[in-house]
Amino acid sequence: MRDGPDRRARWRRARGCTVAALALVVPGIAVAQGTRADYERAERFLATNARPLVVGDAVRPVWLENDRFWYRNTIGAGWEFVLVDPVARTRRPAFDHARLASALSIAADTSYVADRLPFNTFEFADGGRSVRLALDTARGWVCDTDSWLCRPEKPERRPATEVRSPDGRWAAFERAENLWVRNIGTGEDVQLSHDGEADFGYATPPEACCDAVTRVRQRTEKRPILVWSEDSRRIGTYRLDEREVAELHLLETAKGRPVLHSYRYALPGDSVIPRYDVHVFDVTSRAQTRSMKGAQDAVNTSCCWFVADTLWKDAQWGSGSDDFYYTHGQRDFRKFELVHLDLRTGNARTILEETGKTFVELTLVTGGFPNWRVIGGNREVIWFSERDGWGHLYLFDATTGTLKNRITSGPWAVIEIVRVDETARTVFFTAAGREPDRDPYFRHLYRINLDGTGLTLLTPEDADHVVSMSPSGRFLVDTWSRRDRPPVTVLRRPDGAVALELQRADASRYVELAGGWPERFTAKGRDGMTDVHGLLFRPSTFDSTRSYPIIDYVYPGPQTGGIGSRSFNVTPGGNARALAELGFIVMQIDAFGAPLRSKAFHDSYYGNMGDNGIPDHIAVIRQLAARHPYIDPGRVGIYGHSGGGFASTDAILRYPDVFHVAVSTAGNHDNRSYDYSWGEKYQGLLKKNGDGDNFDSQANHLLARNLKGKLLLMYGTLDDNVHPNATLLVVDELIRANKRFDMLVVPNRNHGFAGEPYVVRRTWDYFVEHLLGVEPAAGFVIGLPRG
Repeated sequence: MRDGPDRRARWRRARGCTVAALALVVPGIAVAQGTRADYERAERFLATNARPLVVGDAVRPVWLENDRFWYRNTIGAGWEFVLVDPVARTRRPAFDHARLASALSIAADTSYVADRLPFNTFEFADGGRSVRLALDTARGWVCDTDSWLCRPEKPERRPATEVRSPDGRWAAFERAENLWVRNIGTGEDVQLSHDGEADFGYATPPEACCDAVTRVRQRTEKRPILVWSEDSRRIGTYRLDEREVAELHLLETAKGRPVLHSYRYALPGDSVIPRYDVHVFDVTSRAQTRSMKGAQDAVNTSCCWFVADTLWKDAQWGSGSDDFYYTHGQRDFRKFELVHLDLRTGNARTILEETGKTFVELTLVTGGFPNWRVIGGNREVIWFSERDGWGHLYLFDATTGTLKNRITSGPWAVIEIVRVDETARTVFFTAAGREPDRDPYFRHLYRINLDGTGLTLLTPEDADHVVSMSPSGRFLVDTWSRRDRPPVTVLRRPDGAVALELQRADASRYVELAGGWPERFTAKGRDGMTDVHGLLFRPSTFDSTRSYPIIDYVYPGPQTGGIGSRSFNVTPGGNARALAELGFIVMQIDAFGAPLRSKAFHDSYYGNMGDNGIPDHIAVIRQLAARHPYIDPGRVGIYGHSGGGFASTDAILRYPDVFHVAVSTAGNHDNRSYDYSWGEKYQGLLKKNGDGDNFDSQANHLLARNLKGKLLLMYGTLDDNVHPNATLLVVDELIRANKRFDMLVVPNRNHGFAGEPYVVRRTWDYFVEHLLGVEPAAGFVIGLPRG
C-alpha cells in the first residue's frame, strides 16, 4: 500500500499520540512496539553477537621463510592455525591442535581444548620442530612437536617503547626527551642525544591530538618516532618542539576534588603549532647530523598530524645508510617537498615539490604510507600526484628532479604502492575506479612497467580486494569480498593466476538471521549527474507494503568516506544493521568530498566544511523515497559520531524541514575547537573576515536558532580528541535561542564511547520514541545473558 502525502501529513500531526491512536490514524505503518523482544532481536546484530555467525572470513598471513605463512582461521565456536606452503601448494594444520592442547594442559596444570587454544599468535622454534607461544606477558611455553612435551619459557619482553634494529642487536628508545639505544647482548644503554628538554625532545610522539590524557590515565606509552637504516647503522628521527603550544584542559570526575589534566594542543589560527627538524644518528660513532633544511610545521602526507603513527611514514632510507629521504610540508597542506639528506656531506636538498590550490595528498588512505619510493640505487623516485585531477604515479630523476615519464594515467585513482620490483622494473599497486560498471570504491591489484606500459589487472573478480604480498614477491594472498558477498581467499602468483584456494567464508547463519544482505545502490548527487554509492539496511521483518522512517548514518570525512571499505562486514558503522531491526530503513553513502575518486570530487566542499556532504544525502533520500514507496521522507533521522556528530547536528540545524530527529555523539561542531592540522587542511588557514572569520560557515552553534526537530547531544568529559568545548558551544546557543534539546554527558570517557552499550541503547530509544512514536523498552540492558 502506497502512502500519499496526506497520509504522511497525518503521521506528522500524530507523532505525539499513543500507539493505539497511531494504529488507527496511520494503518500500515510498521512500528516496533518497543518491547524487549524487539530490542533483543536488534541486539543480535551487534558485533559481539553477529561476528561469531560468520566463519572462515579473516585470513591475515604471517609470513615465514621461503614464502610460507600461517594464519588463524575461525571454525564454529573456535579457531585453528593453518600453515600454507605456496611452493608445494599445500594447506594444512600448523600443528596437531589436539596434541598441543593435551601437552599444554599437562604442563600448565589446567584444561585446554583443541579448537580454542589459549593464544592468538605463535612462533616456530628449533628449526620448525617446536612451537613457541605465550599465554600472557609472564607465562610462555616451548612445545616439542615430536615428544609433545612443553617446557616453560619466560616470554621475551619487547616493550612498545623500544624499536629493534633490523639485525636485532640494538633497541632504540626515548628517555627524558633524548634518544638512546640499548645493546641487546650486553644490556648497556647508550645515550645518543644530550640536549633534549621538556616539550622539545627527540623521537617523542606529539602530545597533541588525540590521546594525550588517555595515555596518562591508562599508563601507556607510544612507540618512539624513528626509522632504522637497513644495515642497522643509523637512526633517522626528529626533534619535536611543542614548548610554546597552548594547552587544553579536561577535568576527570573523582571523589572529592576532580583531577585536572592539561596537554598541549594547537587549534586553527594559533600562532604556534608543533614543529620539528630532522636528525640522523650514527649508532657506532655517536655522530649526529641535523638536516639543514630546517624546522618544518608538524604536518604529514598521510592526512593530518593526528593520524601520524610512530612508524614515521614520511621518511625512508635510500639504498644504504648514507642517504635519507623525507617530505617537508607546510602548514596549509598546499606544498610538500621531497628532501634528500646526504649523510656523507650533511647537505640537504629538495629533489622535487608538489603544490596544489587546495590540499596536497601523497596517499588517498588515511594513515597509509605515502606513495613515493626512492629506487634504482637512489637514482629514481616513484612519486604520487593528483596534478591531472586523478591520483597517479610518476617516475622522476632523483638527481635532477625532472620528470622521466608517467607510470599510470586515466580517470581512476591509485590507492597504494604494494611492491616495487626493481629488477623487472615493475610496480604492483592497488587502485579504484578503473573497471567499468563496478563500485568505484572497489580496490583491485595491478602491475605495470615503470615506463608506463603493460598495465595488467591481477585481481579480476567484481569485489573489493585486500592483498598481502610475500616478502620475496613470488606470491600474494588475496581476499575478495563485498558487503553482500562473504570473503573468498586465494593464493595467487604475481601474474594473478590462482595457485590455491585457501578459505571460503560461511555466513549462512548470519543470512538466516538477517534475511539477506544490505542493498548496494547508486543514486545521483546534488548536481543530478554524478553517481554516489550507498548501502540500505532493512529489518529482517521487512514488509514492502508498509511505511518506514529512514535514518541516515553519516560520516562526512573528508579524509575518509562515510561507508569505508567495501569489504565484507556484518557490523557496519554506527551499528546500522542493528538499528534497522527496530523498524527502520538505515542508509549510508559516500557523498561528495570523499576520497578515492577524482581530486575535484574530493575537493567538493574545501573551505566550507559546514557542507558535510549533506546536500547529497538529501538528494539521495528523496530519490530512495521515490524509488521505494515504503520509505517515508516525512520521518527522517540522522546520527553519527565525531565528524558524524558534527554532520548530524549540522543537518538538523541547516535543513530542519528535511531532518526531524538527530543523535550526535562527540561532534567537532566548530573546528576552531579542534586540531589545527585537520581544520586547516580542509577549511584553509583561519583568516579574519569582516566581523568573523572563514571558519564561521562550519560552526554549528551559529545555526542553533534553526532547531525544529529532536536533537540528542552526547560527549565524554575526557575526550582528548574532540574537546567537550565544541558541544558546549552548541548547548549554550540552544539555550540562548530557547530551544528544547536533550543531552547525555558520559563522565571520564574519551572519544571512543559511541559503542558503549548504554550509549547504543539511548540512541535506539531516541529514534524509537521520536520517529516511531512509541515507548522504548523499559530498562533494557545490552549485553545481559538472554534466556
